[in-house]
Amino acid sequence: MKLVKFSINRPVTVFMFTVAAVIFGFISYSRLNLNLLPKISYPTLTVKTEYPGTAPSEIENIISKPIEETCGVVDNVMRISSVSRAELSEVTIEFAWHTNMDFATLKVREKLDLLRFPTGATKPVILRYDPNQDPVMKLGLTGDADLSRIRYVAEKEVKQALESIEGVAACSISGGLEDEIHIDIDEQKLSLLNIPITTVASRLNQENVDLSAGILKQKDTQFLVRTVNQFKDVEEIKGIIIEKRGDVQITLGSIAEVFRGFKERKVISRINGRECIEAAIYRAADANTVSVVEAVTERLKTVRQNILKPRGMDYLLITNQSKFIKSTIEEVKSTAVIGGILAVLVLLYFLKNVRSTLIIGAAIPISVIVTFFLMFSSKISLNIISLGGLALGIGMLVDNSIVVLEAVQRFRDAGHNAADAAYKGTTEVAGAVTASTLTTVAVFFPIVFVEGIAGQLFKDMALTVTYSLMASLLVSLTLVPMLAGAMQRENSRDRFGNALKVVFKPVDKVHDAVFAAYKKFQGVSFRRRGLIFAAVIVLFLGSLFLTRFMGKELIPVISQGEFLVNVEFAPGTSLKENASVVSDISDLLKKYPEIDSVYELIGKGSRGGISFQEEMENLSEFTLRLKPGILGKSEDRIMERVRADLEKFETATIKVYKPRLFSFKAPLEVVVSGTDIDRIKSISDELLAKLRGFPGLIDLKSSMEEGYPEIQIIFDRAVLASQNMTINQVGAQLRNKIQGEVATRFIESDREVDIRVRLSEASRDRVDKISRITIRNGLGAIVPLKSLAAIEIKEGPAEIRRILQQKSAVLTGNLSRISLDEARDKVMAAAATVRMSPDYSVSMAGQSMEQDVAFSSMIFAILLAVFLVYLVMASEFESFIKPLIIMITIPLGIIGVVLVGIAAGMSINVIVLIGIIILAGVVVNNAIVLVDYVGQLQKEGMRKREALQRAGQVRWRPILMTTITTVLGLLPMALDYKEGFEIRIPLALTLIGGLTFGTFLTLVFIPLVYDKVIPETGNTEAAASRLMALLKKAKGSPATKKAKEGSA
Repeated sequence: MKLVKFSINRPVTVFMFTVAAVIFGFISYSRLNLNLLPKISYPTLTVKTEYPGTAPSEIENIISKPIEETCGVVDNVMRISSVSRAELSEVTIEFAWHTNMDFATLKVREKLDLLRFPTGATKPVILRYDPNQDPVMKLGLTGDADLSRIRYVAEKEVKQALESIEGVAACSISGGLEDEIHIDIDEQKLSLLNIPITTVASRLNQENVDLSAGILKQKDTQFLVRTVNQFKDVEEIKGIIIEKRGDVQITLGSIAEVFRGFKERKVISRINGRECIEAAIYRAADANTVSVVEAVTERLKTVRQNILKPRGMDYLLITNQSKFIKSTIEEVKSTAVIGGILAVLVLLYFLKNVRSTLIIGAAIPISVIVTFFLMFSSKISLNIISLGGLALGIGMLVDNSIVVLEAVQRFRDAGHNAADAAYKGTTEVAGAVTASTLTTVAVFFPIVFVEGIAGQLFKDMALTVTYSLMASLLVSLTLVPMLAGAMQRENSRDRFGNALKVVFKPVDKVHDAVFAAYKKFQGVSFRRRGLIFAAVIVLFLGSLFLTRFMGKELIPVISQGEFLVNVEFAPGTSLKENASVVSDISDLLKKYPEIDSVYELIGKGSRGGISFQEEMENLSEFTLRLKPGILGKSEDRIMERVRADLEKFETATIKVYKPRLFSFKAPLEVVVSGTDIDRIKSISDELLAKLRGFPGLIDLKSSMEEGYPEIQIIFDRAVLASQNMTINQVGAQLRNKIQGEVATRFIESDREVDIRVRLSEASRDRVDKISRITIRNGLGAIVPLKSLAAIEIKEGPAEIRRILQQKSAVLTGNLSRISLDEARDKVMAAAATVRMSPDYSVSMAGQSMEQDVAFSSMIFAILLAVFLVYLVMASEFESFIKPLIIMITIPLGIIGVVLVGIAAGMSINVIVLIGIIILAGVVVNNAIVLVDYVGQLQKEGMRKREALQRAGQVRWRPILMTTITTVLGLLPMALDYKEGFEIRIPLALTLIGGLTFGTFLTLVFIPLVYDKVIPETGNTEAAASRLMALLKKAKGSPATKKAKEGSA
């Protein structure tokens, strides 16, 4: 090969290119973004619309249905569902995974702009779930000042100080008290004067204006003419003249109480029992999470010193995403370093030569550093997935160099000089190492066909492993032969060789004994071929059977040192009652010594276990941060204790769960659909009762369990017609009096304060007073509401759900110590016992649906990866048969995956399937080297069985070296139970199990298959003919004919 010859003849050039690559790699590393996850884009949009004071049934008809119908025609829409609650509509639009979500968002916005919503409804907000856009940091601002003052300082000073930091996209402030000017109208006076409440609001809006009247030119001077009449204080507002009747002026102060107060509280936030103002910091899309948090932390020192402390205020840390990121990344780095050291020690043992070890060991750091440059060029960040891929490949980076140097050493031992040995040894195995690398890399091409979360996670890992392996291949074909030719000169001796032999002598004895046993077994195996074939087949079929005992789940939940407690009260529960019970729960939680901080968010939380938070007075959520080092099973045990202790709070539905990084849907989500809402409720209630009897299904709740208390006003249409009124007109007057409206805004220095007009609280604080509210009819007269309608107190639905434009009930829950697959089996078994007509159905949704998409595309990717591996090997060997022999190692590797998975209690999940895809490309490498050398020996005239035995003995050491270096490189990942272990351990164990069993059976089983299929001449065409003859013979056998007759 010209590249090899060039590298040996031009060592300085190769060295300088290597130095340049290392320098560029270091520069790239310093500029790589450090984030928790790769960029994940879920093909889901949620359209959120608020309509204050409106019941769920009205929300469904006025808001949700029109949005569903309008957005259903957007391209690539797969599924639309909606939830209509009091004052809130949420329509979720799910697209195909290949959809460009930026364009989809624009299309949805265009469709929404065509809709006309009633006055009072907010403009629809489009939300996208992106775990990378969660707040990187949350602070709780506290102090001795009142909450309105702390909020004002937070909004006007702290927010500005933090948003000016490079990389910070926004700082969101919530909680506390917000100022509002109240115009509380006296209902009796308003009725006596027969003044519409809309007149009051309109008058305020008209009076509170600064207007430009144009420009006046006088001689050489221009004057800007404008009115300056905006309100300056509350007293001025009181003096506004609403109407003039004769000589009498009716001022606002004479019919209403005007005072400065606060907006109705919707959210209360407390940290460690003390009320606070939450400041949530969001990073820019392309910003480095860790760098942003470090910059914010540095700026907070100034904020604390110059803004907070002088006012008697301070801040406490609620969450810090960078802490988990840094600890997780450091763990991956440390496991990679330890794995690299172990790999080098293995090389040192086998080679017993420091120079040779250094030559091969150099492949690890150089390949990794070059990979950083390629990652930077591809805009891949350092995250738990990409670094996991890099750590995964640490042990494999030396494989090519081992094979090359082993071949070089054989030529040295045969008497060739260093340069000739370097050239001949490298060129001899160049094809094999290139083929083995390409087979490993080829398995990553099917990533383009992997849908769902698996495809997005797999991409960073695939590219990282590919880059590192291609870099290691280049190193093995350039740097290794160059160094071998330069460092292994004639008469050079390794001063440490004898010492290493003494150190490793005990290990040598074990190795020699195993090698001797292997050579002995080689001779016996050909005579016991049938027995060995049967044993391997039974082992493979048995492993497939054992997969039934491995649960299935989408992705393991990652322990982050914190967990959430979601509290949901009956619909209609007041914020005050909510806060009172939550305070009792907080007191209980603070007694746990393992809990470091307790953050309460009252009036806001996640329903159904999803990640989107909603503002509802009956919801609350705790974020419980644990003390450092509490992860995994320890965290699970604490959660179980908390769940058990909170069972005594019977007035609330309480869920305890970990934050989810890879899905915003509930682990368990069951949909009951049909035509009649009452029957749907009956079926869902029966199913829910059955599911509550199954262990492992926890935090179960139905969307139709409880109703929302309503004051229902049923109008008499005949009476309304006699009053020259419509229902819409009466409804608008009621809304203005009870809900009120923001008439205008009071400008105060650098902020705006809402001015809200509505009836005084004394006129609307009880149900019986609602009936006495007066309405101005179409004839200009004042009549009481009770003369127009019947008023009843009833319970309406708390929420109305529609899925695929069909009314539905949704059962949600979490899982404890059972897999998603087991949960699905339990649900469907329970559903089979519920009697229902064909018009009704029970189906799985949530993570179960995501799992189906991910698993089906992953299995397709595995099959395609196997096919690509075959293509590469068929091209390399110029044979159809030899690659088939080699590919037998893939099912042999699966045996090891299953056995190790069963022993470790692993589930089958996306991470394990990714490991199997990688295994398909890696496990064949040893067989490639073995079969390739057998072919060379046969060409040299050696008989087939002798060549098989000779190849096994010669390739024993490089095969063992590559396998052990890879396995030991992965071992630290498999044993590291620190941050992020839920992702690393299944991946590492999958490859360790597959490689270990695959290598062992490669040395034993592949020679037997080769001996059976390939003829003595090594002619693969004859082998193909032999294989076809065997197939025809099997086809024409009596058993086959009998089977055909039976099927006919």
